[in-house]
Amino acid sequence: MIDQVRGKKKRFGPGLAVALDVTTLSEAEEIVTRLPADEVIFKVGKQLFVAQGPETVAMILRHGGRCLLDLKFFDIPHTVEKAVGEATRLGVWGMTLHALGGGEMLAAARRAADAMAGEMGRKPPVLFAVTIPTSMDAATLKEIGITTPLEVSVLHLADLALKAGADGIVASPLEAAVLRKALGNDFLIMTPGIRLAPQPGDDQKRIATPLEAVSAGADLLVMGRSILGTDDPAATAREVLTQLGAPRS
Repeated sequence: MIDQVRGKKKRFGPGLAVALDVTTLSEAEEIVTRLPADEVIFKVGKQLFVAQGPETVAMILRHGGRCLLDLKFFDIPHTVEKAVGEATRLGVWGMTLHALGGGEMLAAARRAADAMAGEMGRKPPVLFAVTIPTSMDAATLKEIGITTPLEVSVLHLADLALKAGADGIVASPLEAAVLRKALGNDFLIMTPGIRLAPQPGDDQKRIATPLEAVSAGADLLVMGRSILGTDDPAATAREVLTQLGAPRS
């Protein structure tokens, strides 16, 4: 899986994060108890966290799972610093922030995570910086006034985030190989937009299969509907882990 040592990022894996894209705590708990909690990471996004709050994280921890809090913090540095500190207090394994927040915001997040983790006597959470969301493509960027080529924007934001103290980058699997080539191996790459097969009405535009993403250099693959929409999500998750050759606990 993926681990972290203070001052040095260690690449393990590839690993699998399952998106808990549901609204109720009972739905989320059913998923957590059906999947191999010691082998996957559970991603909690805005939908579930807004509906159920910190109890979601507590529930995952009770079942021996790890929580990736995917709230994509993006605000003034002071606000993000306080939010990251509280998220660290909850005991999350990792969390996401927007690289577009800038170096000062990202550095404030790093300080808060390290300080709170030290106070709590635990390892700091893994901080992943979002570059360009996988729902966006060149046309979408142009619509909001960003004319820099998408690949250039992703690389610039990734470099900024890593220099500010982020442990990893959230990027499309289509950009993972570019990031590895340009920035090396001393950081983690988390890739959303992973699909076992194309899905009708997909809202992700830059997608790939698990093996394609790993071949490009990804460490942590985020999957939701491709696993939860099957008849046996646990079997599907284990099949993906087997395909990837992920270490078994």
